[in-house]
Amino acid sequence: MRKFSSYGPIINTSNYYAPREELIEKTYINLIGENSPEGGHYFTVWAPRQTGKTWLMQQILHRLQKDPRFQVLKINLEILKEAKDVGYILDTITWYIGQGLNKNFTGINDPKQFQEIFNRNNLDKPLILILDEFDAIDEAGINAVVGAFRNIYIHRRDEFSKTTEQKTYLLHGVALIGVRSVLGIENQKGSPFNVQRSVHISNLTFEEVAGMFKDYEKESGQAVEDEVIRALYDEMRGQPGLTCWFGELLTETYNPDPKQPITMRNFKEAYSAATQILPNNNILNLISKVNKPPYDEIVIEFFKTGEKIEFNFDDTPTNYLYMNGVIDLEKADDGKFYLRFSCPFVQKRIFNYFSRRFFNYLGPLIPTFDAMEDAVDKENLYLPNIIKRYQAYLTKNQGVFFKNVPRRKDDLRIYEAIYHFNLYRYLYDLLKSWEVDVVPHFPTGNGKIDLILKYKGKIYALELKSFKNMNLHEKGIEQAAEYGRQMGLQEVAFLVFVEVTPEEAKQLEKVVEKNNVKVTVLPIGIL
Repeated sequence: MRKFSSYGPIINTSNYYAPREELIEKTYINLIGENSPEGGHYFTVWAPRQTGKTWLMQQILHRLQKDPRFQVLKINLEILKEAKDVGYILDTITWYIGQGLNKNFTGINDPKQFQEIFNRNNLDKPLILILDEFDAIDEAGINAVVGAFRNIYIHRRDEFSKTTEQKTYLLHGVALIGVRSVLGIENQKGSPFNVQRSVHISNLTFEEVAGMFKDYEKESGQAVEDEVIRALYDEMRGQPGLTCWFGELLTETYNPDPKQPITMRNFKEAYSAATQILPNNNILNLISKVNKPPYDEIVIEFFKTGEKIEFNFDDTPTNYLYMNGVIDLEKADDGKFYLRFSCPFVQKRIFNYFSRRFFNYLGPLIPTFDAMEDAVDKENLYLPNIIKRYQAYLTKNQGVFFKNVPRRKDDLRIYEAIYHFNLYRYLYDLLKSWEVDVVPHFPTGNGKIDLILKYKGKIYALELKSFKNMNLHEKGIEQAAEYGRQMGLQEVAFLVFVEVTPEEAKQLEKVVEKNNVKVTVLPIGIL
């Protein structure tokens, strides 16, 4: 029986996978060309890590190897990730090409020599070349290689009247595989490869995710509840590596009785472990991208709960975070594209990371002999009294715990998200001895955050906002009521951070009822 796997390329006979036939066909046609005698395209195949780039090109490689018209080579260049010398990079790539073609290509250390190994005098038939991990090599090496490819491509187009076998150069098609578009925004001198096309490996669709689990059900005889598949897709948004990792957790690690259906109880257990205790290379890689300037402060800004941020591919940091799978884009009703986190699970892991990074130690949370009798009893939580304690804690410790946190460049104020990280850590640490679960919830992916508190079978929703003006504040109250209604709650807390003193903030305190949902407004002064 096959298994789910997120450890390197999928093996079709051993692992569950989505066939992706349309994407494979599109990429295959790009390589051989719509009219193959004229030649194929030179293009990049890009997507964040663990999205199936290598597997996709392996399927095409196997197909091309059966075509007698072409020679085809797939070479992995990760071995060159530390190399800086252009001559060494060119010589190494050439050596691999020679090995694959049974040719003796040596002493190739400049772009002109590299270009000439593809001359029809040196090759037996048209060649299709696939270079995996191409963006692992140094930018100077990228420029040298793709500069030669560009010259070859233009030369072949100049010889439009000749068949691919008759052209001066027999490099029929090229695919450069990487986590970014390789030749775009990060190349400070501009792309020397402006003849390229681009193939983006998109996330799995819901139907593709469901299809893998239907295959599992057929082979194992174990049912998987539809609610589990939907929850998995909603949390991972079809990200292949994370989806298959959770497939493994659900069908193996957190599957105590394969004779019983996999239910939401299994999913919640696996999700909790994946969020808190289990390492995952995909997530560790994402965190490595956001824990350094300038990307850490940019991502922190994404967590703000106010207006959306427009997506701009030409913005270098946005491009970097998008290519590395931290963020994604969505089209709004106004026709514009806005930033969102790549999936709720990634957003939660990054939120937890920053919460621990900035507030690993919070100091005393309440006075030593405060029994919290008016805040927690045997059956209920009383959020207003809990938040009063947080306001007192914030007022007392703001100068200490917020001294070295990131601040906005324009006005030197603390980023809004810093307070969200702090509040989450405060509530989590304060209430854990009462066995209260404090869970950050991101319903839109655009930075909007709610804290869900679970205690004695009851759910308490705490929606967070920053105060902008009274008009938006009143709209926020209405949105909080609607959010509570959608969750099936009779009441919800609306916590708003205001850049005034705690005394001034109190004038926003009130309890209102909208659409049969009671909204308790809890202001926090942060001056």
